[in-house]
Amino acid sequence: MCNYCGCREFPLIGQLTTEHEAIVNAAGRLRAAITSGTGDPVARLDDLLALLMPHTDTEERGLFVELRAEGSLTEAVDRLCDEHDDIHGVLGTLDRTAPDWPEVLAALDRLRRHIDNEEHGLFPAAVIALPIPAWDRLTSPQPTA
Repeated sequence: MCNYCGCREFPLIGQLTTEHEAIVNAAGRLRAAITSGTGDPVARLDDLLALLMPHTDTEERGLFVELRAEGSLTEAVDRLCDEHDDIHGVLGTLDRTAPDWPEVLAALDRLRRHIDNEEHGLFPAAVIALPIPAWDRLTSPQPTA
């Protein structure tokens, strides 16, 4: 994870980075369960999904909305959303009676690259691109319906 640009000082980026670390660790446990039999891979997949799904929702309903509104990083956000769909499509719809573990391992590789792109590309760029009012909206408590 990135430690050099200071973007983690922005509360939402700090939260998303902490979540990325937990997701990477959960993905590592899933990989180990698949490749070396250390644990139940389906249970490890469930652990990963329990972290990944709310994390992605936070990105797509928060940071990505503000970045699209700002406009300069729209293509990057669209690509990252497509990657979310791809990775979720593999991990979230796995046939648990006959799992395609090689496909899951490939998705885990894509997940790692995806996180790296967010950490070293999008997050630092977001800090520069978004005005302070956008960050205020991202860190203010949202009204509940």
